[in-house]
Amino acid sequence: MSATAIYPLFERHSHGQGIKGHSTHYCPGCGHGLAHKYLAEAIGELGLQDRTIAVSPVGCSVFLYYYLDVGNTQVAHGRAPAVAIGHKMANPDSILVSYQGDGDLASIGLAEIVSTAQLGMPITVIFINNAIYGMTGGQMAPTSLMGQKTSTSPHGRLALYGQPTRMAEMIAGLDGPVYVERVALFDNKQRVRAKKAIKRALEIQAQNKGFTFVEVLAECPTHLGLEPEEAEEWVKTNMVPVFPLGVKKDTSETAAFPKLEPPTYDAGRVLGIIGATAEQPPRHSKGFPSHIAPSDISLKFAGAGGDGAQTAAMLITFAAINEGFDSTHIPSYGPESRGGTSYADVHVAKAEVTSPASPTPNILVAFNAPSLAKFGCTVPTGGTVVYDSSVIAEVPSDLQPGVKVVGVPFAQTAKDLGKVVVKNVVALGALQEATGLFPKEAFLTAIRLALKEKAKLIPLNEEAFARGAALAREMKK
Repeated sequence: MSATAIYPLFERHSHGQGIKGHSTHYCPGCGHGLAHKYLAEAIGELGLQDRTIAVSPVGCSVFLYYYLDVGNTQVAHGRAPAVAIGHKMANPDSILVSYQGDGDLASIGLAEIVSTAQLGMPITVIFINNAIYGMTGGQMAPTSLMGQKTSTSPHGRLALYGQPTRMAEMIAGLDGPVYVERVALFDNKQRVRAKKAIKRALEIQAQNKGFTFVEVLAECPTHLGLEPEEAEEWVKTNMVPVFPLGVKKDTSETAAFPKLEPPTYDAGRVLGIIGATAEQPPRHSKGFPSHIAPSDISLKFAGAGGDGAQTAAMLITFAAINEGFDSTHIPSYGPESRGGTSYADVHVAKAEVTSPASPTPNILVAFNAPSLAKFGCTVPTGGTVVYDSSVIAEVPSDLQPGVKVVGVPFAQTAKDLGKVVVKNVVALGALQEATGLFPKEAFLTAIRLALKEKAKLIPLNEEAFARGAALAREMKK
């Protein structure tokens, strides 16, 4: 355990060679360097180094993991608070620090920070406000001042662009946070206060009292076009009147967040929580369907809204799991979901699905012409396309050679049965016959389990499945 959580040599920064092994990537006079220093010292002084996880998203602080000798997670733009929640739930004893800039936290990540703060979970957010998008070229940020010239407001921030966002006041106005303070770095007095605030925020979190938030007014000499000393004066003269310093909220003395329980990996307890049992459904497969692919089979179900592609995909997933395989289902509801193409990607793996997407599916089930036109060409040689011949007049010419094509009138068959909504089950029957993915009883078991609360619909769905299989069988002759 060290007195500071800063690495003595920045080996990740240009492999620690030369001066870069002892200096950060930040511009001279940038406030991030001091904020890193105070955060690292507070972690060390409080003895939290082995428990701390720093979460940094896109922005100038993107390389925080170069410098802080703690657990580090790199996340997408704006998503640091949400990821911090995940870490805290997985390991309640950990100390979470979400380190974010103003372009990140106050713009794309605004929903995440507000919802996380209102949740009140013991997490500490260090918010660096330098009134600009630093890393991406000096664009106007939500915190840019009125009249401030940036690359996207060359004439200055105008009233038309809205007023600067005061994040500390916004967060303090929520019920969830227990400690909110705004500090600065422009002179020694303010730096001392900044370090104390950061340390206090971490201490409150370590005591499990709740959510803490420290906003740091920082200098960005590069995009201000000023020398470091001039940038400090600019922050003091221009930012402080808009973003007043001081404690905005402190209810930590009486606060206490409920103790989080670590996650359980006990299968029996988990089954009890979700109301399930350890009883296994009957299995009908003699082994993995390796005649389609050796260890991982990808499928895509595509159609218009109401075609039942998503339900068919879920039934395949359930059937696979019932048969003892790993399986995933990823739905995609695009803007075309009414009349165009929405789809679901499914994987069935012998051991474990490593990627849930199906860009080149072994099996495509297409419920309408746009779906077949869009995805038919992605099925590789040796794959299978099953499509609704009652609404698709012709097969596109760009299918790969060696792809098996099976046309079955899903919609017309379902209509003949008196309920057009079962066309997706007709499709499953056709898929089973065309590919031999699972034995028919595996499909029917999944259908029966899905309809256990609507048992009177089971005979109709079984008949729809049988009709689809029979029609596909006719196609083989």
